[in-house]
Amino acid sequence: MSGHSKWAQIKHKKAKVDAQRGKLFTKVIREITIAARMGGGDPDHNPRLRIAIDKAKETNMPWENIERAIKRGTGELEGVDYVETVFEGFGPEGIALLIKVLTDNKNRTAGEIRHILTRYGGHLGAPGSVAWQFEEKGIIYLSKDKVSEDTVLEVALQKGAEDIRDEGDTFALYCTPKDFAELKNAFQERGIEILDADITMIPQSSIRIEDERTAERILRLVDALEENDDVQKVYANFDIPDEVLQAIAARS
Repeated sequence: MSGHSKWAQIKHKKAKVDAQRGKLFTKVIREITIAARMGGGDPDHNPRLRIAIDKAKETNMPWENIERAIKRGTGELEGVDYVETVFEGFGPEGIALLIKVLTDNKNRTAGEIRHILTRYGGHLGAPGSVAWQFEEKGIIYLSKDKVSEDTVLEVALQKGAEDIRDEGDTFALYCTPKDFAELKNAFQERGIEILDADITMIPQSSIRIEDERTAERILRLVDALEENDDVQKVYANFDIPDEVLQAIAARS
């Protein structure tokens, strides 16, 4: 999903308004809560919680907010009982979509997601209709201005990276979820800045979208899904060429 990852990097560079920051806080807090509920409140023994805490720190979330979310997850504090689920669907040109959700009302969220998909020319799929097309991987983005290719190769070989891809001004390293934390820590210990790092779902094949209008419609669909309070992450298998992304970004 290189096209979507590039679009995510473009958006990441834009300044976030306070409302957007508040919505991001909400999503991260939910992830911390569910991670603590499922794996316990110690990030040293709960990789999912460690990743969620790292995301919270990246957004400058106060530690007391993080701590409260952990305690809600472990039951030390009362809180909303969220359910984790994944919706599968299709967008324009038949692109596949995996939509990860944390919600206190699955029926309500299903209706909202169905409405968003329909508005942009997509539809919900049956369970299993999309998931088989994706594989869980860790991915780490490094700026070429901050690290040499030799260093990237050295750390990758030592710490079990499966693949390194040149994505213009960044290196993208792929690994198994099991090796993710160790690979990420290896770069941090060397003082190398990490642009972004996460456990994600990588499509086994991609659908190339070259028509600008179709590409923009797909990106608006993904944005609309991500803006829903209950949606944590959206994975898709589209690939939009750089020149099309640049043309769209120039107008936005």
